[in-house]
Amino acid sequence: MSTVAPMQHEIVPRKDLQFRLDSEDIPRYWLGGDPYRTRFFDAMSTLFPEGEKYFIECVRDYRDQVTDPVQQEQVRDFIFQEAQHGRVHTLFNNRLKDQGIDVDSLLDEQKRVLGWYRRKMPKAWNLAQTAAAEHMTALMAHFFLEHREELADGDPRVRAIYFWHAVEEIEHKAVAFEVLTKVAKASYFTRVLAMLWESLNFPFHTFLIMRYMFNVDGLKGWRRVKTVLRGMWWLYGPRGIYMRMMPHYLAYYLPGYHPWKRGGMDAYGEWRRAYDRHEGDPVTAAEEFLRAA
Repeated sequence: MSTVAPMQHEIVPRKDLQFRLDSEDIPRYWLGGDPYRTRFFDAMSTLFPEGEKYFIECVRDYRDQVTDPVQQEQVRDFIFQEAQHGRVHTLFNNRLKDQGIDVDSLLDEQKRVLGWYRRKMPKAWNLAQTAAAEHMTALMAHFFLEHREELADGDPRVRAIYFWHAVEEIEHKAVAFEVLTKVAKASYFTRVLAMLWESLNFPFHTFLIMRYMFNVDGLKGWRRVKTVLRGMWWLYGPRGIYMRMMPHYLAYYLPGYHPWKRGGMDAYGEWRRAYDRHEGDPVTAAEEFLRAA
């Protein structure tokens, strides 16, 4: 593992964050009026509450075996941050309910799937899936902080959620991985196989939910075709989001990989300073962070 600055390991349990989601003027398509980009993030938001609970449970399976005091503290703060993410995304998902999205059914289906994993698969496999998912979220977190212009045309309140969420994913990005490798002592094969599975599973469920949301929106015909083609180019084109994230993603398959070996921290530090200047107001901090780009 490479040597890193102390701030890279600091996990901050931020409390009582206010994103002003009770405002009536947040548009349905809050990201530039674009149905595809908006529903991409909305679909992920519906996955977060149950997903975060699953991550917490999988790390807790090994909590009693963690003997290092620093790692114990990191696990505790990881659990706090993940619980906060689930709470905030639940508040946002309540807005989706007002749009006619059956969020409860989506949550029930995810709970069923994750419950099957918990009942049928070994604890080490569940933790490996958690570490893989944490890698996926961390590489997106680094990307959207470093390329904050991708969210520049978003609603300030929703945009602030994703900047804050990205910051905290970076802060705790190594926790599940280190519990997996140092405590559970899972093999390289288990780690990599779980990542291959998650690389298929995560986009599959995201796209299924997006398709359902497009149906609820009444997005049909040629308009839907154009929306999806444009969105897929945004994601998978030669300069698309996933293509630009690919080197960071592939690093996970290296035998000597560790989360702190990849991912720039400059943008993370900018957000932290803006957040501190505005006394913990994530919306105002996000606006300053965006203007500084």
